[in-house]
Amino acid sequence: MTPGARVQSSIEILDLVIAAARGGGAAADTILARWFGAHRFAGSKDRRAIREHVYAAIRLCGEVPASGRAAMVAVAATDPAVAAGFDGSPYGPPPIGAGEAPATPGVAPAWLADALAASGIDAAAQAALLARAPLDIRINRLRGGDIAIDNAVPIGGLPDALRLPSDTNVEQLPAFALGAIEVQDAGSQFVALACAAMPGERVVDLCAGAGGKTLALAAAMANDGAILATDTDRTRLQRLLPRAERAGVTIAETRLLNPGREAELLEDWHSAADLVLVDAPCSGTGTWRRNPEARWRLTPDRLARLTATQARLLDLAATLVRPGGRLVHVVCSLLDAEGRDQAEAFLARHPEWRGGQLNLPVGTAHGLGIRLDPAHHDTDGFFVAMMTRP
Repeated sequence: MTPGARVQSSIEILDLVIAAARGGGAAADTILARWFGAHRFAGSKDRRAIREHVYAAIRLCGEVPASGRAAMVAVAATDPAVAAGFDGSPYGPPPIGAGEAPATPGVAPAWLADALAASGIDAAAQAALLARAPLDIRINRLRGGDIAIDNAVPIGGLPDALRLPSDTNVEQLPAFALGAIEVQDAGSQFVALACAAMPGERVVDLCAGAGGKTLALAAAMANDGAILATDTDRTRLQRLLPRAERAGVTIAETRLLNPGREAELLEDWHSAADLVLVDAPCSGTGTWRRNPEARWRLTPDRLARLTATQARLLDLAATLVRPGGRLVHVVCSLLDAEGRDQAEAFLARHPEWRGGQLNLPVGTAHGLGIRLDPAHHDTDGFFVAMMTRP
């Protein structure tokens, strides 16, 4: 493909991404994969260049762009190679007009940037949310001891974490085939560490998804005890058991829940868990390095629905914790509405509960919990707090 054809292809893909963001459609990665599947003439170098163009545009534009072309025109203003692609060639886009308006650069929609600022995330820390994410893995001690991987760098504070070059094909590594490593951001590993799960405990991972934290908890428990991993998303939850089998985890059981009727299906765990982890659905502001278009999807109304869901799930989790047990609230968000304020509101609703002590080697104290963010800790953004039942 010519440089112009790559730019035009990027424009077409961005139009699809923008439409999906406005209408709640597929994620950008999925749209790219579908586009490449339908345009097999694009070689590996073409795909790499197009992907870079698309994500450069997504990261650059804080507000949802008017069009894919407007987004790429904004990229062209800072990238001469992209500007040269607007060449009017047969497969390229028409030249940029003298008065043509580019999309407006920015970190996030104005209301969201203001909410982050009000939560103590300054302009530099907001910009860091859109940097390229590293590739981190967790060593799975259930499948062996030390792992030797070329160019791997240990991550401070995490004895079982390594950072790899971003272009590493993890699934081709022998250690992956053996189940000895799992891809998991350092921040997520710190969150699992904060749970302080111990061998022999009974644990509920209430919003387990595909099970990344379930597997980390099982390893911390030395595969001794019981973990109930639940979710309302069948597709995501179905991925957990094959992952658990590969990782050698035998203490995890999955249970699909019906939204709004979770308590009925968890009656057998009432006041029975030593630990309940609530990694609730959230805005994902801490994961923009991996999903930058997520900030185009968030609205004040959606944020309000998410915080209501989080509060409901925390109240549900409280019924599962045994006397003396603990509840860990986690969101991959840096908005206080989902983190600090949510934990404080829980204690206000449950005055008999107490804030717990988190023993983490990194993080910034924030309200009742600890916050991690890319600018200060080189991890995805997280808020984690522990509450204990007397």
